[in-house]
This record gives sequence, structure tokens and C-alpha cells, in this order.
Amino acid sequence: MPGGPRVNQLNLHEGVTQIQQEIVWIHWMMLIICAIIFVGVFGAMFYSIFMHRKSRGAVPAKFHEHVGVEIAWTVIPFLIVIGMALPATRTVVAMKDTSSADLTVKVTGFQWKWGYEYIDGPAQGVKFLSNLTTPRAQIEGTEPRSDTYLMEVDNELVVPVDKKVRIVLTSNDVIHSWMIPEFGVKQDAMPGFLRDTWFRAEKVGVYRGQCAELCGKDHAFMPIVVNVVSQEDYDNWAGEQKKALASAADDPNKEWTQDELIARGNTVYTANCVACHQANGKGLPGTFPALDGDEKYVLGPMKDQILTVLNGHPGTAMAAFRDQLNDVEIAAVITYTRNAWGNAGKGKDPVVQPADVKALR
Repeated sequence: MPGGPRVNQLNLHEGVTQIQQEIVWIHWMMLIICAIIFVGVFGAMFYSIFMHRKSRGAVPAKFHEHVGVEIAWTVIPFLIVIGMALPATRTVVAMKDTSSADLTVKVTGFQWKWGYEYIDGPAQGVKFLSNLTTPRAQIEGTEPRSDTYLMEVDNELVVPVDKKVRIVLTSNDVIHSWMIPEFGVKQDAMPGFLRDTWFRAEKVGVYRGQCAELCGKDHAFMPIVVNVVSQEDYDNWAGEQKKALASAADDPNKEWTQDELIARGNTVYTANCVACHQANGKGLPGTFPALDGDEKYVLGPMKDQILTVLNGHPGTAMAAFRDQLNDVEIAAVITYTRNAWGNAGKGKDPVVQPADVKALR
């Protein structure tokens, strides 16, 4: 897998950051020290048991204490612990030093996707959601799986090579964890808190990770993909993103046609809703309700469905989308559900305009 583990890889990732390389060095250093201690202690013990057993006529020595031995087995372990602690402490302190960053990105964990917002630099103001793009057919086993199975997204985090990137993490719902093994980075994203970490990738390439904190039903479907590019390519990408952002800016005051809303809503539904409510709108019985034929919300007055999408549904896995989707996207996906499958626009308010969502936000 590009940016992932090699086939039959048993060791840690070699890493493309100094921190990860230090982690690997400390890992081997401590493993070797522990192996030497293990061989020394158990070797001496088994030698003593074998060579001084009763059947050989061994007679135990009679002594009470030895000051030199007492000092030795106190001082030597102390020196070993200090020798292990110093490089480990130095690396941990460096891992937490997020000062003097060249670029800051805010990362928000959602059930079950990641949100990225560039706080400064050429891409300042650019923000997007990063969703899993592995086809459901592969997940359900009806199609062959690709080399990047469950580790591919629609929008990658793009950063420049050899620059210190500060990642500020939070969560919109439950605890998530942002982990990229090649960077030596693993930091929890906690609701109501801001945590930060950093990395400086020394090699251009695509690097992959996953949410490393059990966060619910689709925990396994929260991949992280970071594309490390040259500074020139990053500047070009930032310019393109800003142009695209400006041209695609949604006007919540515009009157959208039903066909426009349904087409846009289909895209929004596929990216955000299909994992729980299924492509056919039937949901998962006992866990996620069906939208097809739902008379209470989907075929009822628009207000209740708008508020549910905006604020979630207390006591259920229905997430709040007010911070994930804008007014146009929410209006579009609601209109789509009201006209898709067997609903076919039969209920009240078959078309929901962005202004309707804006009024209830």
C-alpha cells in the first residue's frame, strides 16, 4: 500500500520524520537492553540451578549480606533506567513542542470522517471534509478489494515537505485519535478540548493512517491520508483551492430548482448518510431508521427533519450536521430524501430551500 505498511512487515514504520526515526531508535535500544538483562538474569539463574543442584553435592554458602553486592544491584539498575529515560524524555518533550510552526491546520473528528481547516499560510481559510471513498461493494465483499482498501479518501490533507506542520485537534462528538505511523504522530481528538501535535515530513509522498480510538459503529472507516508535496506544488494547490472555494460558494438566499437540489443532495447523501441509512434508504433495523416511507420526518413537515439534521437526535447515533454541512447542502440532502425511493415527493414540503434551513439554524 502506498504510504502504508509493506507486505509481511513486522517491524515499526521507518518513518519520514525525525520524531518517528527517534521512536524507532529508542524502541530498538530498549529492546536490546531488556534482552541483555533477560539473558543475564535468567542465564545466571539457570546456571546456578543446574551447576549447584543437590544431586551434585552442592553445599549452600552461609553469609548474611555483602555491602558491595547491595550497592551494585542498586546503582547499576538506576544507571540503566537513567540511560533509558534520558533519550525517551528528550523525544517526548520534542513531540510536544508545537512552537514555531510553519503551518497550522485545525482537524476535527466526526462520526465518521475528518474535517480540515487551514488556519494560516497560502491556503488560509480553505476547509473541507475528508470521507472514506472505498466502495460499499468492496466493504460488503461483492467486489475485489483494492490495495488501498479502507485507506482512501475523497479529500487528502495536503502539506509542504520539510515544513513544521502544527495539527490542532478537537472532536464534534466522541473521542477520536489522529494517527499517522510514518510521522510518529498519534494524538487524541476530544470534544470540548483543543489538543495539538506536529510533524515535519522530510520526503514527498502520500502517507496513510486511521482513527486509533474506538469511536463507534464506523470506527474502522475513518482513514487519514496526507499528501506531502513540494512547496511550489503546495502553493499551486492552495491557489486552486481558493479559486474553487470562491466559485463554488453556495448562496443560501438563492432559489434552487428541485432538480438542482436533488442532484446536489444525492452527492451529499452518498458522502454523509449512506453508511447508516443505506443507499436504498432502508436503514439498519433496530439501529438506524429507514428514510424510505418515514412519515414522521421525511414525509412530514420540513421543520422536524431540518432540526434533526441540524442538531442530531438525542439518545441515538444521529449526528448533528450544523457544523459539517452548509445550508445549501442540508436543504439539498433533505430534498433528496423526500423525493428518492418510494417517497417520490408524496409528503408535505417535497422541496426544501436553503433559506428554510437558514431560518431554523
